[in-house]
Amino acid sequence: MSNKIKMVCYGVRKTERPLFEELNKNYGYDLTLLEEYLTKDNIATAKGHDAVMVRANCDCKTENLLKMQEYGIKYLLTRTVGYNHIDLDKAHELGFKMAYVPGYSPNAVSELAVAMGNALLRNLFYMADRQHHTNFKVDDFMFAKEIRNSTIGIIGTGRIGVEAAKAWAGMGAKVLGYDVYQSEHAKEVLTYVDLDTLIKESDLISLHCPYIKEQNHHLVNKDFLGKMKPGSVLINAARGPLADLEAVYEAVKSGHLKGAGLDVLENEGAVFFKDFNGQPTPDTITNKLLELYPRVIITPHIGSYTDEAVKNMIEITYENLKVILSGEDCKNKI
Repeated sequence: MSNKIKMVCYGVRKTERPLFEELNKNYGYDLTLLEEYLTKDNIATAKGHDAVMVRANCDCKTENLLKMQEYGIKYLLTRTVGYNHIDLDKAHELGFKMAYVPGYSPNAVSELAVAMGNALLRNLFYMADRQHHTNFKVDDFMFAKEIRNSTIGIIGTGRIGVEAAKAWAGMGAKVLGYDVYQSEHAKEVLTYVDLDTLIKESDLISLHCPYIKEQNHHLVNKDFLGKMKPGSVLINAARGPLADLEAVYEAVKSGHLKGAGLDVLENEGAVFFKDFNGQPTPDTITNKLLELYPRVIITPHIGSYTDEAVKNMIEITYENLKVILSGEDCKNKI
């Protein structure tokens, strides 16, 4: 297929560039691949294009949308599941045709959650930090319960949550699940319980639910954390606003929680994908959490940073634009 549509793609890392180029052989778009994220400062780089492809933390708010309209851009594609980085009301008002990625390799995020969770349960980050300071003594904090003797709680039993449940169940753990919509597929690897039971019985809780502001903003709060078992672990590789980070900080600092693994933060746009060269970040709670390393581990929203997930996100986005250009109704339209 030959297509002369010019599309600028933001946030394209060097490792992703070959996938963008290889997959485009089936579509023929005229691509501009930029490593930087879209901001108010670089919006002029969108000039001369028909379409814009963005990712999370790109600025698609009113000021930039007005500039895009001025430049004659008609198509706004996001290669992400979430699209809260786009001012949807303004974008619809300005007539942009938009689409998103409804899902990608569920193994990508689940693998990160399981790896981070197991490392915290077995105190690997703690021991690595001690070793880094040439301290090889064994202390009481290193003592661990085997995963096969542990109970894992999965909140959100969609494709990602089920893959995480499979991994932990495969290691012999008892896996509990909570979701407003129960899945027969999920029941093959976990046991559904009410939320309170899951919170109170789990040695580790891993969040895999979508964020819906009106329903689960700060789902993990002081009350939630207070009900968790002493010495348990929290993993959030889903969405930042699901957890009240001040409450998480207090729970870990007090010793009530053994640790927390966070691939997402509520205010991650101020912190992630930037290098502060050892200086404090602009976000106070992030700085406080960093003080609790190695009991709090923060990764920069890289759950989907794998070969398969990136391929899925690019290919689905290319296909979304192809369908829109054909005049058909795009099933992934926003």
